[in-house]
Amino acid sequence: MRHGTTMQVEANYTDSHGQSEIGFGITRLLGFDLHPRIKRINHVKLYRPVAGQAGAWPGLAPAMMGRAIRWDLVAEQYDQIIKYATAIRTGTASTEAILRRFTRAASHPTYQAMLEVGRAVKTAFVARYLRDRDLQREIHDGLNVAEGWNGGNQVLFYGKGGDIATNRRDEQELSVACLHVLQAAVAYVNTLLVQDVLAQPGWADALAPEDRRGLTPLFWTHVAPYGEVKLNMTKRLELRGDAAVPQASGSPVRP
Repeated sequence: MRHGTTMQVEANYTDSHGQSEIGFGITRLLGFDLHPRIKRINHVKLYRPVAGQAGAWPGLAPAMMGRAIRWDLVAEQYDQIIKYATAIRTGTASTEAILRRFTRAASHPTYQAMLEVGRAVKTAFVARYLRDRDLQREIHDGLNVAEGWNGGNQVLFYGKGGDIATNRRDEQELSVACLHVLQAAVAYVNTLLVQDVLAQPGWADALAPEDRRGLTPLFWTHVAPYGEVKLNMTKRLELRGDAAVPQASGSPVRP
């Protein structure tokens, strides 16, 4: 919800552990889709859209639940559902706080209505996922990007096994803030390095649009987290294709 960029989020990729019926419901209410890679999709149960259609889909009978979506409950709690979704979107209440309140009383009618929305969205997603190979590849590729970034985090945040070895909130926030600075620095330098290579004439026609879309700043093989690193604060990285041109005496040299 608050990713700090100008990007318009349309979908959120997640692995099996990141999906749930309430997750499908809330993301739908917030205006984007939940796209999980469900590991045991053969165990997922589908909900009927309306009651009284027991024999409508004989081929899906083993996967069908015995009841239909309770649209009457959704209609009854519609105003409350929108109220909570708006609170999350505007930041007046966190998703965690709202779900914590609901899980303490799982019989809360608004929570039950959100679950019904989630069940309907999940059923539609599973039906689409099983027949749409492009969607399967999209989710797989999106998760690979996330896994790649997590691998980079392990390289950067390698001390003490990558664990935050403290229970103090201020120290945890400091550790995560430092990790974010390092993440941003690596992605920024990598972007400039890739940009510098692509500016060379030999690469102008070598890459097709598909190749350029596959470029990413999420690489770290050039990062040396171990050993002694000596910094020369009198030099700067040469990140343009042309050599640095010295300016007049007393003026700084710009790459």
